[in-house]
Amino acid sequence: MWRDLAPIGRDATTTGYRRYAWTGADTDCRVWFRAQAETRGLTYEVDRNGNQWAWFGDPAAGDAVVTGSHLDSVPDGGAFDGPLGVVSSFAALDELRARGAKPAKPLAIVNFGDEEGARFGLACVGSRLTAGQLTVDQAHTLRDADGISLPQAMERAGYDPDAIGPDTERLARIGAFVELHVEQGRALADTGDPVGVASAIWPHGRWRFDFHGEANHAGTTRLEDRRDPMLTYANTVLAARKKARLAGALATFGKVSVEPNGVNAIASLVRGWLDSRAADEKTLAAVVEEVERAAVERGARDGVEVRVTRESFTPVVEFAHDLRDRLSGLLGGVPVLPTGAGHDAGILSASVPTAMLFVRNPTGVSHSPAETAGEDDCLAGVAALAQVLEGLACH
Repeated sequence: MWRDLAPIGRDATTTGYRRYAWTGADTDCRVWFRAQAETRGLTYEVDRNGNQWAWFGDPAAGDAVVTGSHLDSVPDGGAFDGPLGVVSSFAALDELRARGAKPAKPLAIVNFGDEEGARFGLACVGSRLTAGQLTVDQAHTLRDADGISLPQAMERAGYDPDAIGPDTERLARIGAFVELHVEQGRALADTGDPVGVASAIWPHGRWRFDFHGEANHAGTTRLEDRRDPMLTYANTVLAARKKARLAGALATFGKVSVEPNGVNAIASLVRGWLDSRAADEKTLAAVVEEVERAAVERGARDGVEVRVTRESFTPVVEFAHDLRDRLSGLLGGVPVLPTGAGHDAGILSASVPTAMLFVRNPTGVSHSPAETAGEDDCLAGVAALAQVLEGLACH
């Protein structure tokens, strides 16, 4: 499975992945998922929001145990973030069937669409729509860098954008959702454990900072006569790092666009996107507020207007304690640890009991072609997931 999936959407120059929602690479991943389901004789379906499902047992029976993750990527992302969870889910089901396990509940594997938000700027679109955390009107306003709307992209990929929306009936059929994911940090590398269980997801969000200045000639405009938004942006990037460090939080400007984007032109507009995360919502709000204040103060000195728009926000997620503790017990008391990364399991946690398993990442690197996990650890993750699925669905 890993060998078949690995070439899809991989850039030959960077060796990173560019599997963006509703593109050719995404379609190829979806074809792969369907083939895996049909090869195993599973019931395959696509829900109203474009998420793919593979069922072992009657989908309508209720109290289903669901596992899976996503197959899309960030720009030049790694091979493991998302796909490891999907591949491991099929492998874990194979293991259960090889043992002759007879689930008393339906089992399902899911591939949630557009988890990374690389194309339209909003993470977890497929699960947010399903859980009603993204309205149809909001979804219709999403556009990529080329101005293509989400409905247009879905339609071009052969899906019906008019069908999207909350899927309460489907969620009501799920008794538990367990997502396996490569750890996006090095906590397990430090403890020496191949597998861990998630305790919580830090609150996090994305904010767009618009710095409006004045376009002018780079070779003729005196420094004192400039209204250069790039200066304000640069100062804000440094301020974000300082404010986050002092608060024990995280703040990152990882995406920027410039107009008119000429080497010999002073910019008229710089847009920067801030990703910020913290252990609690009060700290997160304080960090973002301080970054905005620093931007506005510097903008006043530079003659630059600053506007800030919150594009997304996910509150702290405490995974269901009884399910979390049950997983830890089934696995012999493996480490329980928090994460700063968002996941579909976090979105669904408001609707169904959810939990996560982490597989050790020896370097801690993620969202990069250098992201990796050892084969033995990946197999340990499969074994752990099979143990969990058997414990939840067969007893």
